[in-house]
Amino acid sequence: MKKIKKIVIATGGTGGHVYPALSLSDFLERRFQVEIFSDKRGLRYFKNDKNIRIVSSGTIFQKNIFKSGLSIIKIIFSIIYSYFYLKKNKPNLVFGMGGYSSFPVCIASFLLKIPIIIYENNLVLGKANRVLMPLAKKILVSTDNIEGIKKKYKHKVLKSGYLLREEIFDLQKNQNFKKENKEISILIFGGSQSAKIFGEVIPKIITECYRHNIRIKIYQQCLENQTKKIEQIYQKNQISFNLFSFSEKLTDYYKVCDLAITRSGASSTAELINLKIPFIAIPLPSSADNHQLKNAIYFEKKGYCLLLKEKFITSKLFEILKDLNKNREKLLLLKHRMKNHSDVDSLKNVGNFIGKFLNEKN
Repeated sequence: MKKIKKIVIATGGTGGHVYPALSLSDFLERRFQVEIFSDKRGLRYFKNDKNIRIVSSGTIFQKNIFKSGLSIIKIIFSIIYSYFYLKKNKPNLVFGMGGYSSFPVCIASFLLKIPIIIYENNLVLGKANRVLMPLAKKILVSTDNIEGIKKKYKHKVLKSGYLLREEIFDLQKNQNFKKENKEISILIFGGSQSAKIFGEVIPKIITECYRHNIRIKIYQQCLENQTKKIEQIYQKNQISFNLFSFSEKLTDYYKVCDLAITRSGASSTAELINLKIPFIAIPLPSSADNHQLKNAIYFEKKGYCLLLKEKFITSKLFEILKDLNKNREKLLLLKHRMKNHSDVDSLKNVGNFIGKFLNEKN
């Protein structure tokens, strides 16, 4: 009987790292035995049926020397833990998805001479992946023009596309946007930090839209402690709305929206593009290496979105929404341009590559 090969997926604990890791894990489990390593932050994204190992890690790139020293200690202990675990379980491959908690697992893998493949879905190679680049057998990237890959490692690069959940491609939108629609349905979402800022600022702008006879249906992700205040604003101004939390499925809201207001992390924007949902990208100013701004600039040049910096939300978002409402063809043009992009075969291509890679190793 042929022995099933083992793959370890090591990922950071943010949604931008976990969602591609989950997508890849779900796909690879049809052919391989898969185990995931992440940190405690990542637990909220995983389903109960997933085999998750927790590693503690952190960034050494901090201004506070004490915190940097503490992170180094955590990393060393995580490398030791990962080393003995991998030595005992003998995986055939370790797949690093980026993020700090992927780093110690990949280092332990290198010490044990287990092959490493890394994946980057942003337009800037992350800090962990930058360090792992010389050790990796292959560097899978979501798109062309990734910054941070040294020339001498270009031969390792393979364009895979964005690794998205298969349910994204199975999703059927309930309605098609038409210029004559009286109402525009807007989905507002982001990470917890984004939800806080969006919840404080955007309802006032939506109210301004309504006062100018711009009819909008709002689907907004928000923090629990913001819900009551946002409800009061929308109810007072007779705005049609639906507020939801991070525990609810975002795909339910993808089905019914005409436009999204979001951050510009790679995974969420790639989902919107594949679903042909135009969006206003508001990059997170504190994102590492300003990668969200670079993502947004790239997608704006492709004609998939409109870029709005966070500091201009109050002064410019109303004018953008007013213009899109008046010139509905602009939304249709964004949707049309998105037809040029598809990641429907990305997981299959990566799966085929891994299968071939493992066969060649034996």
